Amino acid sequence: MSIYSLKPKFQALLRPAVRRLHAMGVTANQVTVFACAVSIALGIWLYVAAPGPAAFLLLPLWLFLRMALNAVDGMLAREFGQQSKLGAYLNELTDVIADAALALPFAAVAPFAPVWVATFVVLAGLSEFAGALGPTVGGTRRYDGPMGKSDRAFVLGAVALWLGIAGLLPAWMAWLFPLLCLLVAATIVRRVRNGLRDAG
Repeated sequence: MSIYSLKPKFQALLRPAVRRLHAMGVTANQVTVFACAVSIALGIWLYVAAPGPAAFLLLPLWLFLRMALNAVDGMLAREFGQQSKLGAYLNELTDVIADAALALPFAAVAPFAPVWVATFVVLAGLSEFAGALGPTVGGTRRYDGPMGKSDRAFVLGAVALWLGIAGLLPAWMAWLFPLLCLLVAATIVRRVRNGLRDAG
């Protein structure tokens, strides 16, 4: 199970807005680059400026908006003939970059150990790489869980919401990123296994 399985219903809700964006001349690649740029800016600001726990309330809001934008760019590409080779590269690369930027601030939050946050970022990137490699071996692009992109966003958003409201996190949450790393590693294995199965 993965939150990604809810994507079709989410897309149906967004479709009227996507039509309006297309009518305004907005392209899929513009949406992709915009979402990545805002993610980088927000992640760096939270990490470098260290504005305080309340600022982390921006993170769940942006993670939800980014999820919507990720759906929007795909719908613009598929449903309005905007698919391109550049778009395929941008879609995969900007996701990994944005994910890393949005996880970065947690390296400065107690009780998380920076090494585990960094490991999580690396594994998250590898999980997307494993998913994207499916078509190269004759399979399909894999979005399997248990800790896909949408699942990671949900967890990080929930933690950021807790931090923003409470002002600090309990010491027992030090186990969170090691656990997330384990789940992302399981996701990599599942994507590789299912990609090979699809390829026959």
